[in-house]
Amino acid sequence: MAVSATLHCLTGCAIGEILGLMLGTAVGLSNGWTIMLAVTLAFLFGYALSTLPLLKTGLGLGAALSVVLAADTLSIATMELVDNLVMAVIPGAMDAGLVNSIFWIGMMIALTAAFFAAYPVNRYLLQRGKGHALTHEYHQSSAPADGMRRFIPSLATPTLVAAITAFMLGGLVVSVADELTSDDRSETGSGHAASQLLPPP
Repeated sequence: MAVSATLHCLTGCAIGEILGLMLGTAVGLSNGWTIMLAVTLAFLFGYALSTLPLLKTGLGLGAALSVVLAADTLSIATMELVDNLVMAVIPGAMDAGLVNSIFWIGMMIALTAAFFAAYPVNRYLLQRGKGHALTHEYHQSSAPADGMRRFIPSLATPTLVAAITAFMLGGLVVSVADELTSDDRSETGSGHAASQLLPPP
């Protein structure tokens, strides 16, 4: 349950972090503002992914949010602290563009570190009947969806993890391909310039 709870929190954090860092990098925000945007979106998506399943069980929005705030806040906060600290420590990761392998490699390292940092936190909370144990009670007693609850999407954690992983690997592949192409263009350009400097035969 601790692993499942940590992965569940990580999916929301990862979506928010990646989106925040991408937006911040794309519009040229400073590192401080980019981190603030990424953290805000990570909490937003983290809470949203935990709230939707509770709404599907028939719980009201206010009650669902109160449960989620109590269950997920410490886990998400731990992930965000570690994730952004690692990104800030990796040379060039925060300043790298989106088409830069350092950005994607740094993000993978940061999210992995965040998972291992939040796992003991979730385990500690679960052992004391807190954290995701609070939301698990509602999932156990969930009723069949009816009315508007049928239109609330069911977002399975494994599916989200697979989608996020594929997206990040895709970003890394595109970045590496672009860097290789840039290197080839540079070498071709250097060779052409050097040939023009040579005296005619």
